[in-house]
Amino acid sequence: MLKDKVALVTGASSGIGRAIALAMAREGAHVVVSDLNAAGGEETAALVRACGREALYIATDVYKPADCRSLVAQTMTYFDRLDVACNNAGVSGTSMPLADYPLEDWMHVLGINLSGVFYCMKYQIPAMLQSGGGSIINMASILGAVGFAGSAAYTAAKHGVVGLTQTAALEYGAQGVRVNAVGPGFIHTPMIGRFEDDPATNAMLVAAHPLGRLGRAEEVAELVTWLASERASFVTGAYYPIDGGYLAR
Repeated sequence: MLKDKVALVTGASSGIGRAIALAMAREGAHVVVSDLNAAGGEETAALVRACGREALYIATDVYKPADCRSLVAQTMTYFDRLDVACNNAGVSGTSMPLADYPLEDWMHVLGINLSGVFYCMKYQIPAMLQSGGGSIINMASILGAVGFAGSAAYTAAKHGVVGLTQTAALEYGAQGVRVNAVGPGFIHTPMIGRFEDDPATNAMLVAAHPLGRLGRAEEVAELVTWLASERASFVTGAYYPIDGGYLAR
């Protein structure tokens, strides 16, 4: 589906990001692996190479616009094109009622989860236009569609990602750049490890998904890879939950 395409994945040192990078490699893409975790990022890059594809690890803090600009510039220098980007980097943030939410935590979560997506797209889109078009997939969440007590910053950021995705799709669709968002439910990843360590909380999360389990990173990667490919050539501006039925309750 992605033979000889160049794909960029942020937050790719583990979890969903790593699964996406490997799924794209198996579909034939060369992959730029972006993350602040150098050890995990290099490990992901090595796994991509083990699939027979080229890989480049670039340390990036998506909180910083200059890092996002450099990430795309290095991609273009090395591969001379950019066809696919998955803006997956994110943090969960503090769990606390809104009135008690620390201001610095609010700025940090929005800076990474929302502004980071904007910064990445700001530089990815011109590179894709130069390459003849492309596909961007932004990582939202089920909390891009509903609220969740104790997660004001994360929920606000993910709602923002959906709106940002739709706006970019309207602006660049006619120029050959498709932009979509995916909304995972609770997925087995390091980010939710603290919830899974508490049996009562884990049971509550499982029960919230009608399929009766949490999701797997590989399942999210399958959806992202489809959206990246020409099989989704008429899909843009969409928000796809992948949530085991969570939002259908």
